[in-house]
Amino acid sequence: MRKARLALVLLVFTAWAANIKLYLKDGGYHIVREYKVETDRVHFYSVERSEWEDIPLDLVDLKRTESEAAARKQTLEHDAKVLSDEETAERAMAKETSRIPQNPGVYWLDGDKTQTLKVAQSAVHTDKRREILKVLSPIPAISGKGTLEVDGAHSANVFHNPEQEFYIQLSETERFGICKLTTKGVVRIVENLTYMPVTKDVEEEPAIIDIFRQQLDPSGLYKIWPKEKLAPGEYAVIEYTAGKLNIQVWDFAIQ
Repeated sequence: MRKARLALVLLVFTAWAANIKLYLKDGGYHIVREYKVETDRVHFYSVERSEWEDIPLDLVDLKRTESEAAARKQTLEHDAKVLSDEETAERAMAKETSRIPQNPGVYWLDGDKTQTLKVAQSAVHTDKRREILKVLSPIPAISGKGTLEVDGAHSANVFHNPEQEFYIQLSETERFGICKLTTKGVVRIVENLTYMPVTKDVEEEPAIIDIFRQQLDPSGLYKIWPKEKLAPGEYAVIEYTAGKLNIQVWDFAIQ
């Protein structure tokens, strides 16, 4: 589509470059293909009559003719450049997208290599028990409060870029983002939970980070990165269904 638009602009540019308004001092003009000043006359090719003609130089408004032609050329050259830049960006995006696997998950680019961020095993911890969370499993039939945790005080996935970019390929339409984790002893808390015993819903409170997101493919591939530089600490890319405790966690750390 972009190529067609670019070709159209270039075609219009060619047509405009071929047709020039040769303005006259009385306010009229001739549509000409080209013209040349010859001493006291202007020699031009009339588009209307398809033949060469001459007109006295003192009848022609050369300043207006040249000014308008230059402005029109500059506008078209600018538009053509914009479309060319957009096409270049689209090619770059297509190349970038082709490097990301189609399998659901979270990925990042390390130079010319595509790396996979492994999903972390998470557990629901309440006052009474700690239970491994299984994605799409029913919410535990309990009331009160709890936390969603991942093991370890620190992630094994360490990045030094506070503006680290990630790619998330969704398996279906879900919420997703980056959240800040809180270290507590030998675990990291992903979010606080409040259980609703009657509705069997759960109120989730992840510390969501503001991010930019760019959809790279209609299949559900997104590129995400933080709006502000991440402070050193523990984080995670998460994908979840609000209120259903259906969450996947890909943990990482910024150092």
